[in-house]
Amino acid sequence: MDWLELIKSAKKTALIQDGKRKVHYKFSNEDEMAEEYNLETNILVRRAWKRGGALRKTGLWEVEVGDPEPVMQSFDVGIKENANSPYIVKRITKTNIEWRIRNLSYPVETYSVTADPDARCLIIRTTNKKYFKKIQVEELDRVNLCPEQKNIDFSHKYNTLIITYKKPPEVLELEQKVLQELKNVQTIKDGDLPCKPS
Repeated sequence: MDWLELIKSAKKTALIQDGKRKVHYKFSNEDEMAEEYNLETNILVRRAWKRGGALRKTGLWEVEVGDPEPVMQSFDVGIKENANSPYIVKRITKTNIEWRIRNLSYPVETYSVTADPDARCLIIRTTNKKYFKKIQVEELDRVNLCPEQKNIDFSHKYNTLIITYKKPPEVLELEQKVLQELKNVQTIKDGDLPCKPS
């Protein structure tokens, strides 16, 4: 099923709160998706998934766009991930898809970012072989496009590698169609929430 049909067929609820339109989707396969859009710009600021099915249900949300979920400290395990490990935050702007890979201290000339049309992803590597990462571009998959090198740009500052991918017209068009669909969803405003009796 294509992305627009998936969005249309989902059970949707929407709420306006804190300057954002928050939309919750329930899909027929028991997956759930939560999105937040900036009310002024209509730009997606967060998308997270909770996968359905008895075996896959962990109760945790996988973040596709926006800041990662805060990690809860566990006191019963003596092993934890290094706080200085590189991690990726994905952002959406009006014209670009952007990834920020934090905690990468090498100079900009150390990095290469290449489109791999066969694997349908971007590949980030360093000349010193200290970092390698494949990044899927879901927005391109949803319109059945492969990444193209001409749409990639990157820079480095404050220990962060910033990768931008220019959205092709097909992605921009799909985003507009999804926004049109969301305008039809009955939306609750924050002040209209029913109070629960105690």
